[in-house]
Order: sequence, then C-alpha cells, then structure tokens
Amino acid sequence: MWKKLFAWLDERLGLNDLYKATLDRPEPKGNWWNTLGSASLFLFLLQGATGIFLTVYYTPSPDHAYDSIIYIMNEVAFGWLIRGIHHWGSTLMVIVVFVHMLRVFITASYKYPRELTWIVGCGLLLCTLGMGFTGYLLPWNQRAYWATTVATEIAGAVPFIGDFITKVLRGGTDLSALTLSRFFSAHIWMLPAMLVGLIGIHLFLIIKHGESAFPDQDD
Repeated sequence: MWKKLFAWLDERLGLNDLYKATLDRPEPKGNWWNTLGSASLFLFLLQGATGIFLTVYYTPSPDHAYDSIIYIMNEVAFGWLIRGIHHWGSTLMVIVVFVHMLRVFITASYKYPRELTWIVGCGLLLCTLGMGFTGYLLPWNQRAYWATTVATEIAGAVPFIGDFITKVLRGGTDLSALTLSRFFSAHIWMLPAMLVGLIGIHLFLIIKHGESAFPDQDD
C-alpha cells in the first residue's frame, strides 16, 4: 500500500527527482566543522518550537509580562524546561552561527562561486543577533529593562541617524509598553520571517554549489 501511495505521489510531485536534486549528490569529505550549519538550523527549529509554546502563556504588556514568566516557570507543566531550553538555546544558537561563519572565513569558503552564500549568511547572523536582542527585553524585569536602555542608547550614538534609530526601537524617547510590543512583534514575526526566507535562499545556494571542502596543502 505504501509503495503504491509513494508511486502515486511521485508521479504527481516528482519526489524521486526532488530527492536526487537535493540529497543524492556528491559531497566532499568533511568533519564535525561541516555540521555547524545543520546544527544552526536545528537550533532555529528548536527555538521556534519552544517559542510557540511560550507564547501560549506569555503576555506582552508591562503589567503582566514578568508575572506571566513567573507563571510559566512555576505553574505550567514543564514550563521551566521549555523556557530553559529557549533561553539557553538562544545563546547556543548565537555561538554556533558565529563559529560556523568563522569556519567559513578561515577556510576561505566565501570565495567563488559562493559569494552570495556568504552574504546571505551574514544576513542570517544579523537576524540571529536581532532575535537575541529583542528577546532579552520580553521578561520585562530590571535587568532586561536597563540592558535594553543601554543597548538602544548605544544605537543612538550612530552619527546623523542615531536619534531616529533610538526612537524607532523604543517607539518614543523612553522604554514603554510600545517598546515591549515592538520587540515582541519583531521577535515572533518579523525576524523569524526574515530568517526563514534567508535560510531558504541559503539552502538553495548550498544545494546548487555544494559544500566546500577544507583546503589541503596544495590549495
């Protein structure tokens, strides 16, 4: 029955052709350093899954944000585990993405024909940092409040447009309910949507050009 179902789907969707084009292709001999990209993708999916669970109970308002975090940690079944995975997973994702790009740079894998792959990867790094930055404010405790205040003031030091950047990030001159709302929206919608799009382009380029091999002594 399963073979007939697969044959029926393959005739209409071209599953065998899709498999051959994406997975059944030669790859260079690699090592654990070549798995950092896949590890980054796994961590992103993990962050997305745990983030969805957290949004069920999280309330993005200054009056209830911190209380909702306490409720998740103490009252929701395995809430402490889900939030712990999400919290430490964000830190680990930043580290893994950074080390992955460092490996690409050291091995000169950004050169022809993979220049666009490198540029898209830079965009992925910026989005990952943005996810960490916007998520830090969401607990709305003293540490998150003042850390975000300092970070947005640093952004305000940019010549000519610094004041504009600060007002866009804060939604005004000071941190407020609008700031929390903007950070929450960016954290669960804007940045994830950008990440999904860039990941799709990144994977397409990797499939098209293949993974780079580590340079040997002749290279």
